[in-house]
Amino acid sequence: MKKINKFALFEGKEIRRYWDDEKELWYFSVVDVVGVLSDSDNPRNYWKVLKSRLKQEGSKLVTKCNQLKMPSADGKYYLTDVADTETMLRLIQSIPSSNAEPFKLWLARVGYERLEETADPELAIHRALKTYLQKGYSSEWINQRLKSIEIRKALTDEWEKRGVKDGVAFAILTNEITEAWAGLTTKQYKNLKNLKKENLRDNMTNLELVLNMLAETATTEISEKREPRDFDENKQVAREGGTVAGNARKEIEAKTGKRAISGENFFSMKSKKILKEK
Repeated sequence: MKKINKFALFEGKEIRRYWDDEKELWYFSVVDVVGVLSDSDNPRNYWKVLKSRLKQEGSKLVTKCNQLKMPSADGKYYLTDVADTETMLRLIQSIPSSNAEPFKLWLARVGYERLEETADPELAIHRALKTYLQKGYSSEWINQRLKSIEIRKALTDEWEKRGVKDGVAFAILTNEITEAWAGLTTKQYKNLKNLKKENLRDNMTNLELVLNMLAETATTEISEKREPRDFDENKQVAREGGTVAGNARKEIEAKTGKRAISGENFFSMKSKKILKEK
């Protein structure tokens, strides 16, 4: 497990965290978060009491907390209780503190919005559009991105028709497509763009996004024609669909003399745009 040790700042206080490159998850020190949100003079004891209470209530939350070695004030590393983001957000709900209240209100709001979107999926599209605009994406790019979501949905629907149900299986097939068209695995592509939890497609250039859409569309079309019967056949179709876009990429690169795959992500592209406008 490859981990990158970092410190996050919250309310002026450091929160120890680890990045798990394999699982693509941040793990946060529970004691540090509890200390900030509870304002306790003894956060270790607070967490000990809270753990005991959660167990008595029958909560399985504590079992989701792992232990990792993290640096202490004396510079040495000690095993410390850690939790990923999802577990930490659930834990926050169990802390009776005014400091935790804004998080609880936010979680309630997010939950309410998801229920609304279940009843009316169009709301999710409008919310996504608004979020992209607020982040600074261009209208042209957003239109392409929304189209790519439609194409991706058609592909995953086709996979489900062919018996592919598992999220891990989706990731494997997606990796086959990506490697075939981009010449990089999904993880290598994200590393090239210096991404962690960020969505790869949200950090693609217009050309990359178009090539990815071509790869996924080709995969869907081939699958509908071929009707693969097992996972190995689905993998073969994914490679063939990705190769269609891979050939297009190579031809574009030959004609332009430039690489179609960019190491830039959204933030670096946005910074360059701002500098150019100045």
